[in-house]
Parts: sequence; C-alpha cells; structure tokens
Amino acid sequence: MIFSRRQLIEKGSAALLAAGALLKGSRPAEAAPLGYTPVVTPNGSTLPWKWENGVKVFHLVAEPVRREFTPGLTVNCWGYNGQTPGPTIEVVEGDRVRIFVTNKLPEKTSVHWHGVLLPNGMDGVTGLTQPGIEPGETFVYEFTLNQHGTLMYHPHADEMTQIAMGMVGFFIVHPRRPEVRVDRDFCIFLGEWKIEADTATPVAFEMTDFNYFTFNSRVYPGTEPLIVKKGQRVRVRLGNLTMDEHPIHIHGHTFWITGTPGGRIPKSAQIPEATVAVPVGTTRDFEFVADNPGDWPLHCHKTHHTMNGMEHDLPNMMGVTQKGTKAQQLLPDIMPMGETGMDEMAEMQAGMNDPTGKPIQQSDPDTMKTMSYPKNTVAMGSAPGPFGTIAMGGMFTVVKIREGLTSYQDPGWYSAPKGTLARRVGQAKAAGKAESYTCSMHPEVHSPTPGKCPKCGMQLIPEKKQPAETKQPQQPNQNQPHH
Repeated sequence: MIFSRRQLIEKGSAALLAAGALLKGSRPAEAAPLGYTPVVTPNGSTLPWKWENGVKVFHLVAEPVRREFTPGLTVNCWGYNGQTPGPTIEVVEGDRVRIFVTNKLPEKTSVHWHGVLLPNGMDGVTGLTQPGIEPGETFVYEFTLNQHGTLMYHPHADEMTQIAMGMVGFFIVHPRRPEVRVDRDFCIFLGEWKIEADTATPVAFEMTDFNYFTFNSRVYPGTEPLIVKKGQRVRVRLGNLTMDEHPIHIHGHTFWITGTPGGRIPKSAQIPEATVAVPVGTTRDFEFVADNPGDWPLHCHKTHHTMNGMEHDLPNMMGVTQKGTKAQQLLPDIMPMGETGMDEMAEMQAGMNDPTGKPIQQSDPDTMKTMSYPKNTVAMGSAPGPFGTIAMGGMFTVVKIREGLTSYQDPGWYSAPKGTLARRVGQAKAAGKAESYTCSMHPEVHSPTPGKCPKCGMQLIPEKKQPAETKQPQQPNQNQPHH
C-alpha cells in the first residue's frame, strides 16, 4: 500500500522507515526527520505492524520460549513472539490499534495494557473484564491511544507464573507533538529470576531469594551495550514488574528524570540525578547529553544485583583461614568462598573464560582443572575487560560513547587519551617480603613467586608466616661453676 507524505507524517511511519537504514548500521541519525526517533530495545526487537483502513494492526503470540541469558546459561521461559521480554509495541498518540493475541501456552492467558487508558472491556483481566484466552484461541483488542508515555503489557491471568516466566513487554506511545526529540531512545526491562543450579526453568513461586537479575532478560556479559555518538541526546526507558525496587545508576553523567507512565514530566518538575529508583509496577524515563566519551557502566545499585548465580545461604568466611582446618584435612579440594573477599572468586572465574569471554566448556579438563560449575550455571560475575576481569554480572551493561561514529556497531573498548588514565604510582609496602605464595582455594599449593594457581587459576596470595616458637630462657647448669 502506498501512502502520501501527509499520511506518513500523521501516522509516524516515516520515522520508522528512516530508522530502517540506521538499524542496519548505515549511519547514526541526528533525529528522525518526521515524528519521532524509533526506540531501540537492546537484545530485543520492535513488533511489526500493518495498516488496515486507518488502524495499526499487531499480532502477539503468547508461547514458551528458550532464552539465552548469556553464553552458558539458557532458560526455559514464557514470552511473546519467541522472545522475552516480548517485542516492543511502538505507536503514536492518537493512533487506533488492533492487537490480535494468540495463546500457545499450556494454560489460559490474557493481555493487560498496563497504564493505558482504554474501554473497560479491553483491560485484559481474566474473569473480571474478559474470559481467559484458552490454549489455541485468539482474542483481539482494539482501542485508541489518547495519551503518551512509557507503558507496558503483561498477562492478568496466573500472574505469579506468567510474569515470573518472562511475559512482559513495552508499550511505547510517542507524543503527537513532542517537546524534545532525542537522538537515541533505549528500552530496558528489569527482571529477577530464581534458577536453581543444574536446572533451566525458573522457580515461578519465588518471592525474595532471586539469583539472576537481568536487563531485557540478559545478564552481563550477555547484555548488549548502548552505542551512542558523542553529543547526542539520549533517552533510557526503564520498566519494572519484579518484586523489588531497582535504583539504576549511570557513570560519567548526570541526567534528568523526564517521564513516567503518565507521560512526560513538566520541565519545572524534572529532577537532576545520577540514579533513578524504579518502583515496582511502573516505568521511569531519564535523558542526558552524551558529552563524556568512554565506556560507562549502567547498572542497578543494589550490590547483589550485579552478579549471577549467587546462592544466599553461604557461611561467612571473611577473615577465616581455611588452611589446617578439619574440613581441609577431610576434603583437600574444598572451596572456601570469601576468605579474603569475593574478588578471589572473580579471579578464579576469569580463568574459566576464553579470550572472547565465552565460558569454557566443562568437557575441557585441561583448562577447567579441578574447578567446574553445575550445568547451565554461569559465574557470579566476571568477564574479560581491557584491564583484566570485570567482576560484574546481572543488571549491568555499558554505555559506549564515541566521537565520529559512522554506525551503531560495537566500537570495542575505549582508549583513554594521554593523561586521563588512572595509573599506579607505587606499591603497597608489606611488613616483610613474602617468602612463599599459596592459593586460598588449594592451600597445599606453594610457590616462591606470585602467579596463578595451577589447579584453579586464581591469583596466589602471600602465605601467612607461622608465629615463631618462643624459646624458654636457658636455666643455669647447677653442676657448672658460676663465674
């Protein structure tokens, strides 16, 4: 079907078409020439649509999906159109939409349009506003968008299972007359999962003890970086349907909190910040000018949410020397975690990745040595970086800001200009030079020089000197003459 220029302007299609070349890596757009800048969902996609008599028509399929959270960890999820989060729905204020929903799950479902103002019968609450969509059935929802904002969609049928299994998605409504146009517009859905070791299916009824925390159902280092040209205005949209609030923090920049599900916040009420708390059941938008080149972390600031596969019932071993304990005698290969802090684990895990960051297969006994993980389990948080191990996982990604970009392909690691890189100016002075080094995991290993443990690849640490025996003062020999 061919449309006039006026029709394209009215419906916002021209912006999507203009973005097609960009998404293929041709060149960064300053701003879409018409309407709005299309959103980018890292590790995700935007749902296609077609025109039918002035209505934008979409099709969602609720179905089981297999999602790779990161290489080495693949999870049995539920989602839409083969992915979790589901594909982003992107429309313009004033559009009329018709959305078909086909159910390929083993139980009934529905779709609730979270934050959308619509007729009661389109609200998608099973048993209250509609019957459930039974397996094999297709329902249709149709309504007009009389608002703008960062909205969401999810089931209102067996929410505990279906949302916990990954059935969420963004519903972006651009304003008809935007106050501000951005150059890059990103959508990130926050997620929490309980995936027990050696399994692949989330524990849907877990309420508090989560061990994987995701951006768009990916954990670092599997999260896709956000690529931005220096000087561009950037918007990041965050959605949260988890059990916890998440404070999302960016390095190297401050930003303005500019949006909620209710739409754009008036300029007089926008808050300058470097961290934005995203409460449960809502969204937040923030915007900044990318004027500081580099590789900048973007992450949740709840400390345990930047790691993977963590069990929460471990004993506290901080400061506890394992060498010589009964446990060590009975189990020589016992792995004491946290004796000198959890950084030791990152060192060990770093030896479990090949140069590309991909976890080494457990079938490689030469490389794995004595250390292995249960199947379908990844390191708590470690990936190779330009200066060694990046001890991060979970809700962590990198905003890569560069001058002179010609595409949005990953530009690699940032090279700091001369004089702008933190450097070593001295060494910590020890009380005495270590005579030998050992491994906190394998204390039977001894080395006269620092290096890596031959068994697990961890960095060797100085051996603690045993306290010298106190000599008793020599008593005078009663049989010898005194002088």
